[in-house]
Amino acid sequence: MDSKAILKYKRYLLLEKGLSSNTIDAYMTDLQKLVDFKESRNLTFLEIKLSHLEEFLAELHDNDIKARSVARIISGIKSFFHFLVLDGYLADNPSQLLETPKIGLKLPIVLSVEEIDSILEVIDVSTAEGARNYAIVETLYSCGLRVSEVTNLRFSDLFFDEGFIRVQGKGSKQRLVPISDTAIQKIKNYFLHRNQQIVKKGSEDIVFLSTKGKGAGRGISRTMVFNITKQYAEAAGINKEVSPHVFRHSFATHLLERGANIRVIQEMLGHEKITTTEIYTHIDRSFLRQEIIEHHPRNKKSL
Repeated sequence: MDSKAILKYKRYLLLEKGLSSNTIDAYMTDLQKLVDFKESRNLTFLEIKLSHLEEFLAELHDNDIKARSVARIISGIKSFFHFLVLDGYLADNPSQLLETPKIGLKLPIVLSVEEIDSILEVIDVSTAEGARNYAIVETLYSCGLRVSEVTNLRFSDLFFDEGFIRVQGKGSKQRLVPISDTAIQKIKNYFLHRNQQIVKKGSEDIVFLSTKGKGAGRGISRTMVFNITKQYAEAAGINKEVSPHVFRHSFATHLLERGANIRVIQEMLGHEKITTTEIYTHIDRSFLRQEIIEHHPRNKKSL
């Protein structure tokens, strides 16, 4: 059904919408991303729900897809599901409530050190789930990882004696990232609980496991990590849209504010281009002004 529906949709774009071949090709390219996603989850178009589409968008975000591109992809997805409803494949459109990201120059959301501390303080580390979640948040912030890099972290990637972890980044590229003593200790604290958990076959080497539901004993999902960060931020009274990527932004920003070389930050984040790092490492304007006032020679002259 799925391949047939795509062919009918392509004809619909050509004959009923009157779109050019180039525009239709662009629609098909974006739709292929959703096809790849659903196949990785063993889903059909008829089985896709809003929660699946939200997970798909989280994956796009995790892969550093720009807001303008995400907005275009969402538009294409809505058009496709609208067609499925029109053609009688579906009764309801699961993409109807998908939110399109705002397009424009927008500085990344950054948490202060105090806000990060307040998030960590609300986590109950006496439970297996809490110990795991604390370790995840600490690792996100201490190492500046993407959410997929946290969920894919394996025991064979941990080099605690040397103070590094090996990260499987985008495009299967590996990099070594320093890890703080605090993050190491929190991961080890979690291992006390993990060692008592039944681990499903194939997940033995995965560091962070799900503790509840059908997925218990398997690697934690990206969606769950998004939910974790949002949940604890709300509990801590943080009035910002907090996601795993916000800890990555904060990691880079705090390093830059404290004098780290931007090339070093680029290496730790796994960015190919320095321009990408410059976007990530947003400097708070008040901090920048303070630095200039304190260090520029003209500001040291008496008036």
